[in-house]
Amino acid sequence: MHTTLHLLAEAPPQMLPARSLMAFTLASHIILVPMGVALPLITLIMHGYGLRRGDATALLLARRWSAVMAVQFAIGVVTGTVLSFEFGLLWPGLMGRWGDVFGIGFGVEAWAFFLEAVLIAIYLYGWRRLPARTHFLLGLPLPATALLGAFGILAANSWMNTPRGFSLDSEGNPVDVDVWKAIFTPMFGPQYWHFVVAMLLTAGYVVAGVYAVGWLRGRRDRYHRLGFTVPFTVAAVFTPVQFMLGDAIARAVFQKQPVKFAAMEIVWNTDTHVPEYLFGRLHPDGTVTGGIKIPQLDSILAGFSPDTEVHGLTSVPAENRPTVTQATLIHWTFDIMVGIGSVLVLLVLWYAFVWWRRRRLPASPWFYRSAACAGVASVVAVECGWITTEVGRQPWIVYENMRVAEAVTGARSSTLWTMFTVVVIVYVLVFGAFLAVLLKMRTRWRQDDERSREAGRTATPEADTPYGPRSAAAAPAEDGRP
Repeated sequence: MHTTLHLLAEAPPQMLPARSLMAFTLASHIILVPMGVALPLITLIMHGYGLRRGDATALLLARRWSAVMAVQFAIGVVTGTVLSFEFGLLWPGLMGRWGDVFGIGFGVEAWAFFLEAVLIAIYLYGWRRLPARTHFLLGLPLPATALLGAFGILAANSWMNTPRGFSLDSEGNPVDVDVWKAIFTPMFGPQYWHFVVAMLLTAGYVVAGVYAVGWLRGRRDRYHRLGFTVPFTVAAVFTPVQFMLGDAIARAVFQKQPVKFAAMEIVWNTDTHVPEYLFGRLHPDGTVTGGIKIPQLDSILAGFSPDTEVHGLTSVPAENRPTVTQATLIHWTFDIMVGIGSVLVLLVLWYAFVWWRRRRLPASPWFYRSAACAGVASVVAVECGWITTEVGRQPWIVYENMRVAEAVTGARSSTLWTMFTVVVIVYVLVFGAFLAVLLKMRTRWRQDDERSREAGRTATPEADTPYGPRSAAAAPAEDGRP
């Protein structure tokens, strides 16, 4: 029997619905994560620029971004809470045996979430109620709380990839827990910084992409130029950094999780002078079809030498490694992620070259088309990164210590499929409401801008007194427009 089919036949019936539900909720939640982690920093950069230069347009952008930040946080609360419950509902074996070891990460994330909620409320509330300097200073801890939340989640995930900080008793239960070793595992540093920088550049490209679309539609005023330049520059600064961090984490996987690395690169037999395949498909007999083969490159990338030995999937028994289908999947997601990163580097070089030569933004519509696509591409890269991380660890939920099948719930599979259907419906409604609110905010802001232009002002009523009462000009127009 085909290995993949054999393993599926032996899997508990709850496995497929539990994994499908977890994958859907995680993939949905992670769309919001870049904005949750990085938008506070981008907003505060714009806010600080506005205060330093006395720039009403920058302050207006910061204020509007803070409103988006609050709405996004509210949606993130819903999707993040669902994920938290799913750990206990879908994977009781994991939490029951290992919760005392790696649960500290979730505790840190919970505290960060609480602090972030309070700080966002204060920041949003303080625009017309606090002195300018006080308001800005109260917003400064926001990026730190976002990074703290990421710290907690990545500590838990990196532990699942390289579990440390415990001993096992005669029954296989963890004892003698060392919290610090459980947090700072070998994969924590590479995963954390790779993740954080990915969030920064993704949020930057997403926000800049909105204003790139506006530029393509003829909105080329200072509001759109500034709204594009600040987040795109933040993303541009971090893109080459991410390229280097990506190389570092791939090498860390090669050293700490050689079987996962073999799946990422579809390496079947342990060998030196291993070729690199760009895409391609792995078959059960170890052959690869399709794709582009580059001789010796995989060994060179792994250890800077063609003589570097790369472990293959066959270095462990079939039941202890990803299936050929899973290996092909994560090989494709890994290649897509790297490919997107490479294209983004080229886009940044284009941006930097024009700025260096002419001290202005590029004028080509193709640059702005590319910038508009960069936000979507960055989100796709983030999704691909998580697929690579999670699927590449299979069949282990705790690497080399607990299989996914051992952790799954004993609930009936029909119940799990019902839960999956309900969650999909709820998420469609939630994300639909999120999009509707954003579009409503955009419409209202455009109406404010139009009234300002009609009145001959260069800034909207929201920007002329950002730290005082709303001016009379901000009142609804006599014709009944909001």
